[in-house]
Amino acid sequence: MAAKQTIQTTSEITLVTLQNCPANPAFLANVFVKISELGVNVDMISLSPNHGSSTAVSFTINDEDLGKILKFTSSLQKKSKIKTIVSSGNCKINVFDQNMVNTPGVAAKVFAAISTVNTDIRIVTTSDVDISVLVTEADFGTTLEALQKALD
Repeated sequence: MAAKQTIQTTSEITLVTLQNCPANPAFLANVFVKISELGVNVDMISLSPNHGSSTAVSFTINDEDLGKILKFTSSLQKKSKIKTIVSSGNCKINVFDQNMVNTPGVAAKVFAAISTVNTDIRIVTTSDVDISVLVTEADFGTTLEALQKALD
């Protein structure tokens, strides 16, 4: 049975990266608890490999929640060596296929399509059934078109 991918998109996404975080699951849990207490929904999460005793964690939120996050990250920076990098106005393209787990080559198609338009990829997250790519708003239209063409 041939795989059929569907593509969904979301706009007005902010990418937040916290560099020099303690490489400690309890610290990361506390960060996400505090964010949830602010009423902010986190979508994509990517954790970098540890670099000694520190790591970097990136996550996405809706642009409308940026003010809440900046207040929170500012307090983090005052108490630690954490550096915050923020990029707003991005778009998420999600390629979904429930058969992806048993379909080799979907990621290859996605990255090949993206490479044809030289997309500025901000973050990629995956699961067994989807690949989510965060791109700049400027690259959104051409990237979406390239993916739709490649996955037809």
